[in-house]
Amino acid sequence: MRTLARARFVRVSARKARLVLDQIRGKSVGEALATLQYTPRAAARIVEKVLRSAIANAEHNHQVRNLDDLRVVYAVADGGPSMKRVQPRAMGRAFSIRHRSSHLTIGVSDETNGAVRPVPTPRENAPPAPAEVQAPRPPAARKGRAAARPTPKAAPKSAAKPKGAKSKGSTSKGSKSKEKT
Repeated sequence: MRTLARARFVRVSARKARLVLDQIRGKSVGEALATLQYTPRAAARIVEKVLRSAIANAEHNHQVRNLDDLRVVYAVADGGPSMKRVQPRAMGRAFSIRHRSSHLTIGVSDETNGAVRPVPTPRENAPPAPAEVQAPRPPAARKGRAAARPTPKAAPKSAAKPKGAKSKGSTSKGSKSKEKT
């Protein structure tokens, strides 16, 4: 049976919590707790609390007695509301500071290979990509265009000049041209 535990409005950004959740997703509960115990991140302490809560929910609500069978099948961190603050800066400026929060959800299951029905990830819910992208038609075949217009071709360059050579009549920045009259 799949059991969920949630911690909402947790004062850690969802991005930082996802780094920890990615480490425990798919592992057995014992392995996940050992991983979290030695993970040197502040979010690991919070995720550990939520995981222990999910284990307690499985024991109490679904009478799961063998904790060795439990696996972490669902672990997500969704963004919560941000507390907005203002930091005064030099010359009358003000920078905004966003204290982010998140909602952590961890699901454990005692069924083999996770839950009976697979847990959808946010990307699975997206519509499928088109199978084949149609190539654009050539310009002459499009409606409203003249038949094949001749395209201008670049004129071939005459003999290439050396890099440092100057053309006639040009003056460099520092030299003055002297005119004779």
